[in-house]
Amino acid sequence: MSYTYQHIQVKPITGHTGAEIQGLTLSGDLAEEVVQEINQALLQYKAIFFKGQTHLDDEAQEAFAGRLGELLNHPTVPIKQGSKHILELDSSHGARADSWHTDISFLDAYPKASILRSVVAPAAGGDTAWANTTSAYASLPEPLKALADTLRAVHSNDFDYAAIVKNKTPDAISKYKNFFNSTEYETEHPLVRVHPETGEKTLLLGHFFKHFVGFNSKDSRKLFELFQSYVVKQENIVRWRWEAGDVAIWDNRATQHRAINDYGDQHRVVRRVTLAGDIPVGVDGRPSETLRKEQKQDISDYRLTHDGQYEKVS
Repeated sequence: MSYTYQHIQVKPITGHTGAEIQGLTLSGDLAEEVVQEINQALLQYKAIFFKGQTHLDDEAQEAFAGRLGELLNHPTVPIKQGSKHILELDSSHGARADSWHTDISFLDAYPKASILRSVVAPAAGGDTAWANTTSAYASLPEPLKALADTLRAVHSNDFDYAAIVKNKTPDAISKYKNFFNSTEYETEHPLVRVHPETGEKTLLLGHFFKHFVGFNSKDSRKLFELFQSYVVKQENIVRWRWEAGDVAIWDNRATQHRAINDYGDQHRVVRRVTLAGDIPVGVDGRPSETLRKEQKQDISDYRLTHDGQYEKVS
């Protein structure tokens, strides 16, 4: 993908994935041509980074994100109190997403992209890594590409919550699960989706994967590990060392990411705004399909408080 940028400075970080955008102050008032080039850089590099955006607060982050697309709240996790769209991940409350995933892939129209802002960064550790699932597909041997193009996979939000809510009691994990499973989803996706803006083929896996259609759980896991091994090859990965005020944006349709849990008791806080996506379409033109959507609890009146509690608001 060749493109000449006229309004932003783009510094690639690796050969396949990631670029730092320099000399830009993010806001909801950016010129349209600048916004278009930010989106172009996102499509080209899959994950893009902006240093030193310490002027941003929650409202300004939401305003900037709104220039890139329609904002989407997490369907089963309450937003931060006092915000309209902010999902806060605070390590002191156990929020450590230390496994490879594509955000909210249990939805049929899972998010287009996310905008993540560092509020508190550890002195050491706490990096986030992104893997390019487009270059992963491109690196598959031809027989594996042919197989991948035919496979369909079920994704669900029923998974190992203890792996996400780190260092918490069984009671805390249970409370988190009750919210995360307030609506239970199962969705069938193509393993290979055709990117709606670039036309590239990209692998859709991550920790919400349950099984491949037509395969038992044992064989599904073997196939998952085979394809996932191509995603997380070092040459597909970019890793970002956070400082407070940094902002990352990633194309959720063409990446997986993982927050590295190597910072012990140090404090880490990031805040995320997510953009609505569209329903994936496979190589054969067949779209994703919702298999199950069962609401058990309405969380629309709940908010995440500063002390990590879920509180119902009037």
